[in-house]
Amino acid sequence: MDQLQSMRMFTRVVEAGSFTKAAESLDVPKGTVTKQIQHLEARLRVKLLNRTTRRVTVTPDGAAYYERTIRLLNDLDDIEASMANAQANPKGRLRVDIGASVARLIVIPALHTFYARYPDIQLDLGVSDRPVDLITDNVDCVIRGGDLQEQSLVARRIGNIHLVIVASPEYLRRHGTPAHPLDLEKGHRTINFFSARTGRPYPHEFNRDGERIEIAGNNYQLAVNESNALTEAVLAGLGISQLGSFGISHYLESGALVRVLTDWKPDPIPVYVVYPPNRHLSAKVRAFVDWAAELFASKPELQGN
Repeated sequence: MDQLQSMRMFTRVVEAGSFTKAAESLDVPKGTVTKQIQHLEARLRVKLLNRTTRRVTVTPDGAAYYERTIRLLNDLDDIEASMANAQANPKGRLRVDIGASVARLIVIPALHTFYARYPDIQLDLGVSDRPVDLITDNVDCVIRGGDLQEQSLVARRIGNIHLVIVASPEYLRRHGTPAHPLDLEKGHRTINFFSARTGRPYPHEFNRDGERIEIAGNNYQLAVNESNALTEAVLAGLGISQLGSFGISHYLESGALVRVLTDWKPDPIPVYVVYPPNRHLSAKVRAFVDWAAELFASKPELQGN
């Protein structure tokens, strides 16, 4: 039995919480993972995992073994990654998850510069505003906007999405132009953006000269959980909403969208590149993280407070 292989399989089972998910992430049959763990427990003469029909949990002995094993495996990865060739020419498959608008308008148009620098990296790009579990979904890193929900993750802030309050000319012709944020609660329709995790809508926030107002957006007919759909809904005249300024400048210039409540400023949305704390920052992950930070830093509209 390959000892290193069994150790890697054990750590994946602990991180994924199941033999099935660990096998899928390692691209091996579930039976192979099960046998490796059984051989490992027999050789160590300790029970490492508690198995139930719904989930696998780690025993106290297994937790202690995991902590020492993950450090050892990370050290081994570090030795390989520190080799000059690996650092200069990172290669291999990289799974990255990115929000829809950021992927379509920022990352994908610039990917040719990433491949020019790192031609041997295979990028699996998950595009969705639905949050992923980096460990169980076997994702190397994500680019996400908003406050971090999982404090155990390692996060690098790379920019801010600045919001503007907009509507279509047709909507304003039918409903008039709001003069104050509180007008949105009477005689107007907001388009809400709701959390894919909780199903709850995010409030519309407004700031002006130290005054802060939060609108729940209860007077709505439509709520979406995908940023491109939100833009399309506003363009269709279905209501007023707050959109990222980086993606709508051409709509403002053409008159397809009109800014309203221009003396009020929504809170900017922080953007982070995030990766799991127990996953070694390999050369390929570091390459993407650094490239993404450079990309956002090159865009003034994504910087500032």
